[in-house]
Amino acid sequence: MDTFLAVHGPVIRRASLAASDQRTLRSALAGGLVTRLLPGVYAAAGLSEDLAVRAATVALWNPDAVVTGRAAARLTFWPDLSVTDIHVARQARPPRGVGYRFEERTIAPEHIAELRGLRITAPALTAVDLVDELGGDAIDTCLRSRAARLEDLWSAFAAHPSRPGNAARRRMLLDSRDEPWSAAERLSHRLLRAAHITGWKANHRVVISGSCYFIDIAFRRERLAVEIDGRLHEDDRRLFESDRYRQNQLVAAGWTVLRFTWAMLVSEPDYVVSTIRAELARLRRAMQ
Repeated sequence: MDTFLAVHGPVIRRASLAASDQRTLRSALAGGLVTRLLPGVYAAAGLSEDLAVRAATVALWNPDAVVTGRAAARLTFWPDLSVTDIHVARQARPPRGVGYRFEERTIAPEHIAELRGLRITAPALTAVDLVDELGGDAIDTCLRSRAARLEDLWSAFAAHPSRPGNAARRRMLLDSRDEPWSAAERLSHRLLRAAHITGWKANHRVVISGSCYFIDIAFRRERLAVEIDGRLHEDDRRLFESDRYRQNQLVAAGWTVLRFTWAMLVSEPDYVVSTIRAELARLRRAMQ
């Protein structure tokens, strides 16, 4: 059996096997050495839970099928996203398969990517699709990874009109117009817009002493950096430390730095807004 798997690989399509190999496959299936994942497609039992193997099964089962949703995100721009079932789109009536969820759906060809022979939704469409389940986190993570630009997400949205749920997806894309990279940044952008504070840029790139940094919210004219400590900062010590190094570099380069936490944004939004207003006023007076 080891020789059989070595020859045919971890994923096996029954229709491509010779008669003798099909008998070997039936024996391996009866002995629990291989597992049926999709009609006519099998995988070595020890690999049947591996995402890459399960996704490759889709390509062998139907080369025209497209992997969507969480699995597509995991394989492209969101490597630590949890995946239970693999979602698959096809134009014909979907079959049944344990660990797979099928939908009858047509996807515009320009929004399909190919990954080692597997067709998946491109990152922009994947992020738009996942708004239904994950809200703004899907868009934020995609933008932060630079796998797609905001205009790419709008293009993916426009290419699939009249889909149920498009109203909510459009609202989330509008809420992303300043390209947040996290839920905390998204909330801070809402506060600034609601307070009619202008003149800022999100995730502004600066290079200091050969190192590249991205300021969460930068008022470039006043050289005011607003840094947002999101929910991850509470648990990730390395992130906490790196942010302090970055802040020291910014201050040394002449930037004024304000820091706000997720709790401040949620519980004390007036304090956040008034502090930014006051510091902007002070810096503008100093520039006169």
